Amino acid sequence: MNDSPTQSAPPQPSSKTAIFGALAANLAIAVIKFAAAIFTGSSAMLSEGIHSVVDTGNEWLLLLGLKRSQRPADERRPFGYGRDLYFWSFVVSICIFAIGGGMSIYEGIEHLKNPSPITDPTWNYVVLGLAFCFDGASFLLARRTFNAQRGRQTFWSAFRRSKDPATFVVLFEDTADLLGLIVAFLGVFLSHQLQNPYLDGVASLVIGAILVTVAGLLIRESQSLLLGETAEPALLQQLTLLAQATPAVRRVAPPMTTYLSPEEILVVLRAEFHPELSAVQVTKAVEELSTTIQAQHPEVKHLFVQPTFLAAPNEAVVPQAAGKLHPSNS
Repeated sequence: MNDSPTQSAPPQPSSKTAIFGALAANLAIAVIKFAAAIFTGSSAMLSEGIHSVVDTGNEWLLLLGLKRSQRPADERRPFGYGRDLYFWSFVVSICIFAIGGGMSIYEGIEHLKNPSPITDPTWNYVVLGLAFCFDGASFLLARRTFNAQRGRQTFWSAFRRSKDPATFVVLFEDTADLLGLIVAFLGVFLSHQLQNPYLDGVASLVIGAILVTVAGLLIRESQSLLLGETAEPALLQQLTLLAQATPAVRRVAPPMTTYLSPEEILVVLRAEFHPELSAVQVTKAVEELSTTIQAQHPEVKHLFVQPTFLAAPNEAVVPQAAGKLHPSNS
């Protein structure tokens, strides 16, 4: 049953809004970080500049993934291009790991081998302050978007269950940015105050470790989405109840589902119909069930109801050698 709210909820920022916010922030920050690194010779600042360039490129890749995932289905891709977003999110995670983390660790090692003292850290402090403001604003926008999607779930539960990588990738990138800025500040400050240039190189290594850790989490989740994740237990239960409520259905097996994009689910529903029904009646029942499910759950874009024979509830399910699928495309 669909209820129409009497008052519309305030609009929530979309994934694309969060990406554009991060893109603008990282592009501006990269320029000023490299300028500061040139004037001061700070290894940590150079690592932060590399980090911002990688983040800027990552936002472009996420936007590319969003655009490509929205292409309509065709003969080559009858289920659409939704998983393009998952692929490019995986590429972004690899970039954070290999380029961002790898280059930061490399710069840290090089600075430890050939340390150079920081003579005047003023530029560093100015850039770090501006960068923290820009990244902080981008982080708040990404967090607002993510919180709107997660509802009352805990943060880690929502992260593991999220099907929109464009949102949590930006959020984790911004988190790594803020942590990196704090480490860079400590590296510059301690290196200058203690007259120990090695601390600046250590800060670069810590920034690399942060990026590698964040990238590892993103790689794991992006890979899971790319391979295909099932729908939430609540949706599976609702689909089962709708099928069981159909008079023509005798028994129903647990639905098989997979996400094709953040808002697109493929469902295969195996149902046993009453044996006295004719083929025409079964076909009509399948169409009615498909219409009911897709009316209540528009995210189910591809639904296949498979008439089959199911064992009794206390017995093992007997697989059918050849079951005919009845597609219903929205």
